[in-house]
Amino acid sequence: MNSPETPRRLFVLGSTGSIGRQTLDVVSAHPGAFQVVGLAAGTNVDGLVAQGQQFDVAVLGLADETAGRELRRSASAATIGVGTEGICGLVRDCRPDLVVAAASGVAGLAPILTALDAGISVAIANKEPLVAAGELVTTAAGRSGAQLIPIDSEISAVFQCLEGRPRAHLQRVILTASGGAFRDLSSEKLAEVTPQMALAHPTWNMGPKITVDSATLANKGFEVFELKWLFELDFSQIDILIHHQSVIHSMVEFVDGSTLAQLTLPDMRFAIQYALTWPERKPNELPRLDLAQMGELTFAAPNFSKFPCLRLAYEAGESGRSYPAALNAANEKSVELFLEGRIGFMHIPELVERTLEAHDPVDIISVETVAHADAEARAFVQAAAQSL
Repeated sequence: MNSPETPRRLFVLGSTGSIGRQTLDVVSAHPGAFQVVGLAAGTNVDGLVAQGQQFDVAVLGLADETAGRELRRSASAATIGVGTEGICGLVRDCRPDLVVAAASGVAGLAPILTALDAGISVAIANKEPLVAAGELVTTAAGRSGAQLIPIDSEISAVFQCLEGRPRAHLQRVILTASGGAFRDLSSEKLAEVTPQMALAHPTWNMGPKITVDSATLANKGFEVFELKWLFELDFSQIDILIHHQSVIHSMVEFVDGSTLAQLTLPDMRFAIQYALTWPERKPNELPRLDLAQMGELTFAAPNFSKFPCLRLAYEAGESGRSYPAALNAANEKSVELFLEGRIGFMHIPELVERTLEAHDPVDIISVETVAHADAEARAFVQAAAQSL
């Protein structure tokens, strides 16, 4: 734990994405509290170089090999890591106090495991590693003693509600969901949804993939995995509740019937700041929640029939082994095809379900077994999409 006078040293994975940029906004809002010692992104060379200049960071990584060659030309004075192994090497060499895991997709798994194996705590916004390889991640943290701190607002809410309370007192978690952009559409209208429509989320400002996941409610299914692995829950202890205003980020019910909730306006910077400063809290200038002005909070049960990605998440989770890895990969590939205009919106859950039905499960014992299940599921979706 750093002393109050010592800046907390951060390595941000996925720094040019939505969560990465908001993380750097929080850093900028607290001068002297943090030092960014490393930044890594996927393909965005210009964005990464600009961030490096702004935060005086000379350790830069890019997952994409082609973009990495361009980065070497653009930032020749920097220490540069390219590809997954290159980024993992930067994390090991930097020895930050905290890695912020905001990369998109299962590609973020290896750097997260690298950090945890080295005893470096991870603030995790990246759902997919916990979906595909939750046991690998939590086992690595337990082995080294590194802390896993959630950034997702809903998972952070549970983290905050449970702090200092015996786990035996917990009855269930009530995971809230905005319902996505199409919560009020009929099943027939859902078939007509375009990528442009799906990217217009009613309350949150997020990247394209996670915004589509929110529209299908796959995102909420993935958060069920986060809760399971981070808090050692059974799937039966996790219920989902549609909450349109997105100010109650989740609730925890205890064995005596008491329920605690965590509330803020729907702004990811609240959860990001708490993850960066935990276990302390720091003042900020973020807008405050005014319940009187809001007037009312509304709730509804989720529609598992209209949004089958929710059902599929629970089913894959209960099946275990490599089914969650296949679920994640099939969803990632299907969303990619949808955003390219090659399949329809409701083809996403259809392809995910067909992938799970065809999947031949294996035990997840390493990054390689995750990669194998991931590749097989992606290939299945690619082939199956041709016949739609």
